[in-house]
Parts: sequence; structure tokens; C-alpha cells
Amino acid sequence: MAPPLLKKKSKKKTKKKTNNFKKHKLNVTTIVPVEPKTTEIDWWVSFWHKNSTTPGYNAPGDEEDGFKYFFRMSKTTFEYICSLVREDLISRPPSGLINIEGRLLSVEKQVAIALRRLASGESQVSVGASFGVGQSTVSQVTWRFIEALEERARHHLNWPDFYRIQQIKSGFEASFGLPNCCGVIDATHILMTLPAVQTSDDWCDQEKNYSMLLQGIVDHEMRFIDIVTGLPGGMAFSRLLKCSSFFRLSEKGERLNGDDLSLGGGDVIREYVVGGYSYPLLPWLMTPYETNNGISDSQSTFNHNHSDARLHAVKAFSLLKGSWKILSKVMWRPDKMKLPSIILTCCLLHNIIIDCGDTLDPDLALSDHHDLGYQEQRCKQVDPSGWTMRENLAKYFQHGCS
Repeated sequence: MAPPLLKKKSKKKTKKKTNNFKKHKLNVTTIVPVEPKTTEIDWWVSFWHKNSTTPGYNAPGDEEDGFKYFFRMSKTTFEYICSLVREDLISRPPSGLINIEGRLLSVEKQVAIALRRLASGESQVSVGASFGVGQSTVSQVTWRFIEALEERARHHLNWPDFYRIQQIKSGFEASFGLPNCCGVIDATHILMTLPAVQTSDDWCDQEKNYSMLLQGIVDHEMRFIDIVTGLPGGMAFSRLLKCSSFFRLSEKGERLNGDDLSLGGGDVIREYVVGGYSYPLLPWLMTPYETNNGISDSQSTFNHNHSDARLHAVKAFSLLKGSWKILSKVMWRPDKMKLPSIILTCCLLHNIIIDCGDTLDPDLALSDHHDLGYQEQRCKQVDPSGWTMRENLAKYFQHGCS
């Protein structure tokens, strides 16, 4: 609503008041000079000396390895991320973002605080203590970083172009023997607590936890090439799929619409992704054969290769949640409108590390399944065209993949 109109004052009085204000402001500035605040530059040295030997941490003795231990990436990748968000972090006045010595926080220290919060999953108070800042500063800095990276790094998570798809298909065939495969789909629960006033059956999943779902499609390098999140954990994976833009685009032939692989005799293998029993069998989504009544050798070979590819996605999700522990711990009363941005940011960071030629530390992966304790809910939907497509893949293996 617009503010109420004010009565128009005479130009003479307004001018006089303005001039008096300018004189007053000039006098204050002259009498009480403002000391320019300095920016803290060498944040890493103080952080390393303070935290490298802290009980509870198992930081490596080498500083370079120690940097990766605390922030999940090399200094080179860290500097690249700083370059992405620098303009946004500088353009908004950082008033109040100071350390205990009264110095303004540098962009690098702000990024480090946010990364440490996401990587460790520790409380804002604990993270703040390790950097010499308060809890409110950690909160402000982390959210500002999330907003900036979400805006500036989206090119690190998108559906691949034609040339990249060819690389992905070659990678899946070389590693798992699956021709024309463009990715693996899986989903996981992000656990959280909710205030009693917000609890509902939708957010309570089959294991009686409150959770939010993350669905991701992973390429042969364990990059996320499509994600959807924000939907309640009580939703079945098959329904989550059907709520995604990926499903709508694939159904309309606007995705997974590249060249078919001809087997002769009119049989073809189109582009597709693979998924577990929780998903429907569709022309572009291959699920494994049921083994209750026995299967042929070629179907067994398909299941074996399919299982290896699925484990690739399981590893990617385990690395995501193990590296960015804020996703593997129980989120304490999260803002359900902000949580999807946190999840997306962690997926972006996962991809950036790979894209920068950095390495994902396998020791950080969760030791168990990324959805430990959750039983796979089987989807019985079988599309006739999907059944034919899967049979064509089985034939491919029957004829020696020639």
C-alpha cells in the first residue's frame, strides 16, 4: 500500500531545512572523523592455527590437505567460487559483518564461513567460534552466499548439450556396458524436525521421519545433470518423478530425444536413463527385471549392468551427503522455503569440484546407503513400450553387444 500523501510545504521552508541539515552533517563529520575500517585478508592463517589441532578434528598436518579437509576443495577451486560470488557479496553493504577485532569480513572469509557451515553441519555457534564471529554473522553470511551461488553458478547444473550427451553415453557404455544411456536416476530423504504447528502427514515419510525429497540424475562422472527438490518426504519416488519437469519434457519428446541405436530387424534402442524398482518402467526409463520367476541369461546380464550403473548414483548421493554434512544431519526446524536452496547449493558445489578438475574425496562418502533405513517402495507400472525397449536391450546383450 502506498504511504499517505503529505501536505506540500513551501519551497522556502524546505530549502532552509535542507541547508540546516547539510551544515549539521558537515559539522559532525568535521568534529568526529570516521576511521576507515580495514578488511581482514589473511583469514586462513588464523583459522588454521586455531583449528588444525582442535580436539575432535582429524586435520592433516599439511596445510594444503588441511584446507581441503575443512572446506572440501582445493584452494584453486575455492578461489574460483569466490570469483563467482564476489560481486554479489561486495555489492550489498556488509554492515555488521565484522569479526571480534572490528574488521570487515573479506569475501574469502565469508565464503569460508558458509562452506564450513555446509560442510560440517555444525551449529552456527560452533562455526562462528572457529572463525571468531558471532552466530548471527554465520547465519547472514551463509544465506547471502547461498543466494549468490544459486544465481551465479547455475551453469554448473543443467541438462547437457548434444556433444556432452555423446560423452555421457560413451562413458556409460564403456563403464557399464549400457548403450545409449544418458544417466541414472535416484532420490534421497533430507531429514528435518518441524515445529508442532507445521507437522503434517505429507512431510512424515514411511519411516515416520519428517523429511524433504531430493531427486537427481547423475552422469558417468557422478555429476548431477538434473535435480528436483522441495517436495515432502511422504511422497513415493514414482510420484516425485511425475512432478518433475524432467518427466514432462521426456514424455513430450523434448528430452532423451537423440538418435536411436539400430539393432537390425526394426529393433532400436532409444536414449534413456536407468532407475531402481521404485520407478515405473517407461520407454525412456529402464528398471531391472523382476527375478521372482527366474530370468534368462541376457536379462540377467542386463540386471547386472543395470545394478552397477545404479550403484554409481548411490555413490554420488553418498558423496554429496557425506561431503556436505548439513544434508546428512537432521535439519533443525528449517525454513521449508529456504531448504531447497540449501540443497541446490550443495549439488552445485558437488558439480563445481568435478568441473574444476578437483577430486571428490571417497573417504567422505557415507559409509552406508545414503537413505539408510528406508525400504525401496516398488512401483508396478509397466508401459508396454518400455517393456519392448528393455527386451531390445536384453537382445543387445544376448548377441554379444555387437
